[in-house]
Amino acid sequence: MLSTETDMAFESATALTARLRAREISSSELLRNYRARIDRFNPAINAVVTLDERAFEQATAADAALARGESWGPLHGLPITIKDSLETAGLRTTAGAPEYAAHIPTRDADAVARLRAAGAIVFGKTNLPAYAADCQTFNPIFGTTRNPWNLERAVGGSSGGAAAAVAAGLTGLDLGSDLGGSIRNPAGYCGVYGLRPSYGLIPTRGHVPGPPGSLVELDMATVGPLTRGPRTSGLRSTSWPGQMPPTPPRGA
Repeated sequence: MLSTETDMAFESATALTARLRAREISSSELLRNYRARIDRFNPAINAVVTLDERAFEQATAADAALARGESWGPLHGLPITIKDSLETAGLRTTAGAPEYAAHIPTRDADAVARLRAAGAIVFGKTNLPAYAADCQTFNPIFGTTRNPWNLERAVGGSSGGAAAAVAAGLTGLDLGSDLGGSIRNPAGYCGVYGLRPSYGLIPTRGHVPGPPGSLVELDMATVGPLTRGPRTSGLRSTSWPGQMPPTPPRGA
């Protein structure tokens, strides 16, 4: 059983979703726990840069649905965060760029929409360098993200806020993006799991850059999870197709 704030904060998303389904914990309880930890630890780490108050209503609805025997999917009621380069409907998405500081999308990035459809509750956005275009995590809007294991150390980039939030127990999991190491590099710096899926497996539409609100697919970029456990990194059934394409025969 989960008995303390720390227990809940550092359980893997796989374990948490199982406990949510078993009603050992509630989505509302888990969200309140993450928010309390953000209030306590995030001022020093600066990993989570925007919060969505609508998440509390969504968590309450998730708990009520589960009590009625309904399931929203494999991530039912799990509170998660999203890298601030991926658009989130009604929630500011800046890509760390001053010209987008007030940008509020009207639709989710495709991968974010799939996570919501699987039952996840998006409650915040995580920091990154401007335009997700560096191997560190600083931008002129939100400043620097610091490593939760040592505040004098860097978190890498560009999904540095995502990795730091997962490592500090501020979120159930985070959705990041990677072209040249932007998931893998900060995951290594912060001691968490990060997956760069095969190119084209997860849609990148709704990532900034390209232009906000666009349906542009970024060449060679991927979207993938940062988690506290290796099993959670294989969430194919939620944000990408459950069936992998067949392996071609040798020589094909």
